[in-house]
Amino acid sequence: MTSQPHLHQHAAEIQEFGTVTQLPIALSHDARQYSCQRLNRVLADTQFLYALYKKCHWGMRGPTAYQLHLLFDKHAQEQLELVDALAERVQTLGGVAVGDPRHAARITGVPRPPDGIEDVHSMLSRLLDAHETILADVRDAATRVAGLGDDGTQDLLVSQIIRTGETQVWFLAEHLVVTPETGA
Repeated sequence: MTSQPHLHQHAAEIQEFGTVTQLPIALSHDARQYSCQRLNRVLADTQFLYALYKKCHWGMRGPTAYQLHLLFDKHAQEQLELVDALAERVQTLGGVAVGDPRHAARITGVPRPPDGIEDVHSMLSRLLDAHETILADVRDAATRVAGLGDDGTQDLLVSQIIRTGETQVWFLAEHLVVTPETGA
């Protein structure tokens, strides 16, 4: 007996990505397989949206920098909570959640931003475009998984992903509204 940790251990995968184990949750293998595939795409997109919010949060410039810095951080935290909910749903269905950012980069549909800093309006537009990409995919996924009887996945997609995304879009879009200046 020793307290020395066994370091540098490596083993073969015990479950391959893209497979599902059998769980007694009254959903067919095919339904769970399809749901996991769709959820992993949304998960990858959501991971990238989280990272995009943080990039914008750190790169904020201009007179609204403080307010948007706080808003982007709030939205990023909400996206991070969605990442966890999506990954746990994949695991609940017997699948393997995409967790490596390099793997997520291969399956995301969210376009990559430039490496440098964009102006505020471009950042806002990029975030809105990313949300729209995700929302379009999620709406389709929610309809299809509901048709397969996967009410749990459909509920997650509608009640958390869509509702959070729509609210965040609303707040972002309001920063692109041009209003007349008032003279005081």
